[in-house]
Amino acid sequence: MDLEDLRAVSYTATQPQVLLSYRAGLFPMGVGDGGTGRMGWWAPRRRGVLLPGDLRVTKSLRKSMKHFTFSTDRAFEHVIRACGDPSRSGSWITEEIIALYLGLHSDGWAHSVEVWADDELVGGLYGVAIGSFFAGESMFHTRRDASKAALAHLVSLFDSVDVGSVAPTSASPDDPTDADGHPAGPANDGPTSADSPLADEPWLIDTQWQTSHLETLGVSEVGGLEYSARLDSALRGDLCQRILNK
Repeated sequence: MDLEDLRAVSYTATQPQVLLSYRAGLFPMGVGDGGTGRMGWWAPRRRGVLLPGDLRVTKSLRKSMKHFTFSTDRAFEHVIRACGDPSRSGSWITEEIIALYLGLHSDGWAHSVEVWADDELVGGLYGVAIGSFFAGESMFHTRRDASKAALAHLVSLFDSVDVGSVAPTSASPDDPTDADGHPAGPANDGPTSADSPLADEPWLIDTQWQTSHLETLGVSEVGGLEYSARLDSALRGDLCQRILNK
């Protein structure tokens, strides 16, 4: 990470803060060693994103996926703890982060994709879905290609939806939940997809930074202004929430 991508620091992080930060183009990560210390709120100048149609699935990955089965939200805590294994290089997921995202998962915001080989969890990813936006937080694998397979499966879920059937939602950052604190549903009086210059982009997956690993899967980098426009467009939809909250 680059400290020039750090936008703010706080002593704590709450679920409402995290949800509002995503809507503002930020994400949380501790600034100390291993993610400890104060909470940092980050917005990379060059943002890693996966856009519709950009996923690259090699013959090797396609072959590997035939040996896996997939699920969503079946083992969220197992996935986040595997992602936060302190023995992993660059580990930043603390017990504070785990507790925070378990709460977001319980309230229907945070989701996981699990990759199984027989009955063994061999890979997965987790993140937060808001509208047609998915903020990918971390992934792991204990078997070759399992984390790549998790991302490919997530994309297949989003691509399986008829975009024309997706209703727009209100993108107000001040009221992201209903009265019970759960993800708000579609708003009939919200902006229509035709109002957005990026309406042909039905979903957006944010990977925070682009890595060489993610680049092989089709993740690209965009500047801050383009990211903000794509984020605003994605927040007006409901595709990711609707798929992952089934």
